[in-house]
Amino acid sequence: MPKNKGKGGKNRKRGKNEADDEKRELVFKEDGQEYAQVLRMLGNGRCEAMCIDGTKRLCHIRGKMHKKVWIAAGDIVLVGLRDYQARSDFFFD
Repeated sequence: MPKNKGKGGKNRKRGKNEADDEKRELVFKEDGQEYAQVLRMLGNGRCEAMCIDGTKRLCHIRGKMHKKVWIAAGDIVLVGLRDYQARSDFFFD
C-alpha cells in the first residue's frame, strides 16, 4: 500500500480564529469630513448613517476598507462628504 502523505480534511485551509486587537490611532476630522453613526447596513457595500449635523446620508464603503474593516450598525465612523451629491464615503471606523 502507498504511504499516507495527505494532510487530512479542509480544516487546515480555514486558518485560525484569532482576533487582532491592535490599537489604532485616533483620526480627527478635516474639512469635507464628518462624524456619523451607522443606522443600518443596506448591503452591496452601502449603509445608512446619521451625521452629527442631523442629516441621514447614504454611505459607501470604499474598497480599501471593504472586507478588511468590519462595520456594524451603531458604529461611529468618519465619512467624507461629497460636494456634488448627498451621498458620502467611509474614511475610518
